Amino acid sequence: MRRFRVLAAVLTLAAGLLAGTPPALAAATAAPAPKVTVAADTYTWKNARIDGGGFVPGIVFNRSEKNLIYARTDIGGAYRWQQSTKTWTPLLDSVGWAEWGHTGVVSLASDSAAPDKVYAAVGTYTNSWDPTNGAVLRSADRGASWQKADLPFKLGGNMPGRGMGERLAIDPNKDSVLYLGAPSGKGLWRSTDSGVTWSQVTSFPNPGNYQQDPTDTTGYAGDNQGIVWVTFDESTGTSGSATKTIYVGVADKDNAVYRSTDAGATWSRLPGQPTGYLAHKGVLDAVNGFLYIAYSDKGGPYDGGKGRLWRYATATGTWTNISPVAESDTTYGFSGLTVDRMHPSTVMATAYSSWWPDTQIFRSTDSGATWTKAWDYTSYPNRSNRYTIDVSSSPWLTFGANPSPPEQTPKLGWMTESLEIDPFDSNRMMYGTGATLYGTENLTNWDSGGQFAVKPMVQGLEETSVNDLASPPSGGAQLFSALGDIGGFRHTNPTKVPSLMYTSPTFTTTTSLDFAETDPNTVVRVGNLDSGPHIAFSTDNGADWFAGTDPSGVSGGGTVAAASDGSRFVWSPAGTGVQYTTGFGSSWSASSGIPAGAIVESDRVDPKTFYGFKSGKFYVSSDGGATFTASAAAGLPSGDSVRFKALPGTKGDVWLAGGATDGAYGLWHSTDGGASFTRLSNVDQADTIGFGKAASGASYQTLFTSAKIGGVRGIFRSTDEGATWTRINDDAHQWGWTGAAITGDPRVYGRVYVSTNGRGVVYGDTSDTSGGTGSGGGTTPPGSGACSVTYTVTSQWSGGFQADVRLTNTGSSPWNGWSLGWSFAGGQKITQLWNADYTQSGSATTAKNLSWNGTVAAGSSVDFGFTGSWSGTNSEPASFAVNDQSCTAG
Repeated sequence: MRRFRVLAAVLTLAAGLLAGTPPALAAATAAPAPKVTVAADTYTWKNARIDGGGFVPGIVFNRSEKNLIYARTDIGGAYRWQQSTKTWTPLLDSVGWAEWGHTGVVSLASDSAAPDKVYAAVGTYTNSWDPTNGAVLRSADRGASWQKADLPFKLGGNMPGRGMGERLAIDPNKDSVLYLGAPSGKGLWRSTDSGVTWSQVTSFPNPGNYQQDPTDTTGYAGDNQGIVWVTFDESTGTSGSATKTIYVGVADKDNAVYRSTDAGATWSRLPGQPTGYLAHKGVLDAVNGFLYIAYSDKGGPYDGGKGRLWRYATATGTWTNISPVAESDTTYGFSGLTVDRMHPSTVMATAYSSWWPDTQIFRSTDSGATWTKAWDYTSYPNRSNRYTIDVSSSPWLTFGANPSPPEQTPKLGWMTESLEIDPFDSNRMMYGTGATLYGTENLTNWDSGGQFAVKPMVQGLEETSVNDLASPPSGGAQLFSALGDIGGFRHTNPTKVPSLMYTSPTFTTTTSLDFAETDPNTVVRVGNLDSGPHIAFSTDNGADWFAGTDPSGVSGGGTVAAASDGSRFVWSPAGTGVQYTTGFGSSWSASSGIPAGAIVESDRVDPKTFYGFKSGKFYVSSDGGATFTASAAAGLPSGDSVRFKALPGTKGDVWLAGGATDGAYGLWHSTDGGASFTRLSNVDQADTIGFGKAASGASYQTLFTSAKIGGVRGIFRSTDEGATWTRINDDAHQWGWTGAAITGDPRVYGRVYVSTNGRGVVYGDTSDTSGGTGSGGGTTPPGSGACSVTYTVTSQWSGGFQADVRLTNTGSSPWNGWSLGWSFAGGQKITQLWNADYTQSGSATTAKNLSWNGTVAAGSSVDFGFTGSWSGTNSEPASFAVNDQSCTAG
C-alpha cells in the first residue's frame, strides 16, 4: 500500500517514507588523519525476504516471446520474470546514490521485434525533491546492463497518475521508433534511433492540463499529469515502415484521446469521444478493430469516484459505452485494462480505486457487450467469489485483519491499475496491487462457472522503503525493520517471509525502533497511524506487542530509545517535545533541556544515559531522560540530516554520521559520552553508522557505513575502528539511496543489513573466511593450484546469456592484483563485463582487477559478471589461469 513517498530535505517528512540525498553536517575539528586504505571485499547480496510491500503500477508481457515479462514499480526499480523459478530479478540495482530518482520507473516497454531489447523511462519526482532529470534507459540484454539517454525534464514514477499508461511505447512495425508521454506540460517525445536521442513532437497539440490539486504549492499534487499513454494500431503498418495510426491519451478531461494517421506527422482530437473523464488506459485489439479505453474522474492511483469503459471502432469511428455497471453505481474509476491476445474478444478491467470493501475485476468474452464480476453480493453483506486466494507464501497480506462482511481478508486488492493476460496463455493473468503482485494460472475457470486460483507471484520483487533497522545480540529475532506503508517485520531468518507485520497496533509507517541492549526481549517501536497510539512495546523479543499511551499532542512517530536494561524509554515524537517514562509508557513526562524534534538514542551500557541531537547540538542526559544538557562539542553538523549510535559494551562511545554538501559532511567519533567529537578525516561523507561482530582477533566491533570514502560512494566496513575501510558493495549493487539506516549483525561476522528507499532490506555476507584479518601486503602471482574458479551461467536466452565468475585465492598468501584468463569453446562474445576490466581476442579472454578489488586475501574470493552472445552451444570454458598459473575449476 504505497500512500505517499516523498523526499524532505532534512528527511523528516511526516509520512516517514523518505527518498533522496540528505543534506550535510557542519564540520568539526578533524583528528590527525588515519591511513586511507580503501580495499574491496567480495560480498553476496540478498534481500531479507518480505516479498512485495509496495505498489506495482505496470506489468508488461512481450508479445513475441513467451514468458518474457517485466514489472515496474514506483520507487523500487524494474524487474524481469524468471519462469524456471517463478521469481523476479531486479534490473536497476546499479542505480547509484547521485541518481537515486532513477529507481522510480514511470513506464517500461519490451521490444517484440527484438526481444532482447527493453526500455525504461525513469525518474521519481517532477518537482525539486528529485535532484536529477528523468532519463530513458535502454538495454540490449533484457536489463542485465543499461545505457542512458538523459531527458531535459523530470519524470514522475512516484507522482500522482503513475498507474496510467504505458507512457513509453515502441512502434511494432519499426522498432527504432519510440514515443514517450511527458508530464509537467512537456508534451509528446519521440526517438527514431532506438532511444539514443529524443526530441519533442512539436506537432502534438495538447500537453495535458489535469492537476490532482491545483492549490498544492509543493509541486507534487499540483503537477500537470501530461501525456499518459501511447498505443499503436499495428494493422496500419508493415514491417520496416513506421506504423501509420497512433493513439495517445492525454490528462485532459475534455480532450483525452488524440490520433495520428500519418505516422506522427499530424495529430487531431479523436472525434465523438466522451468527456468529463481521464483516460487511464488505451488498449487496442487490432484483430477486431477496437480501441478500449478505461476512464476515471481522477488520475489515481488512490483517488477516483466515478468511471466508465468505452469501445471505439477504428473502422467506423463509432463509440460504444461498454461500462459493466451504470455510472451512478460506481464509486471508483476504471483501469487495469487488458485484452486476451489469444481470444481478442475477451476483455478485462479493474475498479482500481475501490478500497472498500474490495477491488473489483470485470471480464467480458464478447468485446464488452456483457460482463461478469470477480465477486458478487448474494444477500448483502455476503459475497460469492469466482476466485480463491492463497497467500501462504506471503502470509502478512492478511494484515492481521478480521473484518466484518462484506470486507474479506486477504483482499483481492486495491490500487489495481495494472492487469495483464499472458498473450501466449489465456489461463495466466497477473495484476499489481498497492502491496503485492498477484496472479492466476487457471483464469478461464471464470468462464466455465468454476473458481480461478489467485496467489502472490511476487518472490524476488522487494519494494519497501526502510526507515530504521536493528539486529539484537540474542533472542529469536535476527532483524527488526521499520518500514513505510506496511509498518515493519521481525525476521527470525532473513531467507523466510515473516508471517505478519507488527500488529497491536499496526502502524501505517514505523519511523523508529530500539531494543534494550542487555535485555533484547524488550523492544519499542514508534510510527504513524491515522488514529490510535503511536508507540508500542514488546517483552518477548518482538513476537507480540501492546500499545503504549501517547502524551498530549503527538501527531507522528519520531524517534525512540530504550534504556540498556529496558527500565525506561525516551521518545521524541512528532507534534510535541521529547518525553521520558519508566516502565512501558503508561504515563510520560516532558524532558527538559532538549528541543522538540531532536533525534534520541540510548547509551548501550548505562541505563540512565541517553543522547540527543538537534540543529548542530549534541545533548546528554544522565538521569534517565528527565534532563538533558547541551554538550560543549563544537563543529558538529548544523543541519538535522544526522544519524548517530552508541557502541554496545562501552559506555560513552558514540559515532555520528551525516551532513550536506553545502556544509560539513562526514563521520565523527566520541569516546567521552559526547563531550567532544573527533572527525575521521579519511571519510569524505557519511550518512549512516552501524556496528557488527568484531573481526577475528579484533578488540573493537566492526563498523559499517553508507558513505563516500576515497572519492567512491558505497557501503563500507572497518574492522580497525575506522583507521581503514573496505568497500563491500560494487557498482552493480548500489540500490539508489541507502542513507536511512545500516546495522551489522552482532552474531555473524561481516553480515550487514542495509536500508533502501524502495528495494527493501538488503543484506550482505562476506566471503572473507579469515574473519576480516586479511588485508594489504602479499604477493602478486599465486603458485600453481593456488586458485579456483566457479563459472555459472545465471541466465540464458536466444542468442544471449549472463554469467557470474567467482575467483578464489586458495593459497596461503594474499594477492596484490590478479588477471584471469580463459578461452570460450562455443564462440561466445562478451558484450558487457562488470567488476573487472577485460579484453577478448577471438576466443581468448582475460579479466583483470579494478583499482578497488585487486587485493584478495588468502582464502577469500572476488566476483565479477558479464553478459554475452552465443550461437550454436554455450559451453563453459574448460580451464582457467591466474597470472599464467592454472586454477582448479569449481
